[in-house]
Amino acid sequence: MLPTENRLRRREDFATAVRRGRRAGRPLLVVHLRSGATDPHAPGESVPPTRAGFVVSKAVGGAVVRNQVKRRLRHLVRDRLSALPPGSLVVVRALPGAGDADHAHLARDLDAALQRLLGGGTR
Repeated sequence: MLPTENRLRRREDFATAVRRGRRAGRPLLVVHLRSGATDPHAPGESVPPTRAGFVVSKAVGGAVVRNQVKRRLRHLVRDRLSALPPGSLVVVRALPGAGDADHAHLARDLDAALQRLLGGGTR
């Protein structure tokens, strides 16, 4: 499970990551990353933690499938939080094929998208 301090919860934070961040698409998902964004809601001048949110629409599948995809994505992102810049906002949007994909395919697409966003990949 993703720790509470690493979860995106506010609509404004999702919108900031999607509208002002960089985007990398893969066959199963799209990742939006806003690097080093400061959190206007955090008191003091400490660097906020990296936070992640997930968007899994009904196009992915029924409720059971959507929850399964969200659980898999949360687990995958939790293991990759340390590789992201502090204060980043990450939104992972699952595409319709994600419901039929296994854990390894989701991990491969997530790694490729993050690598591209962090400067390690080519277009």
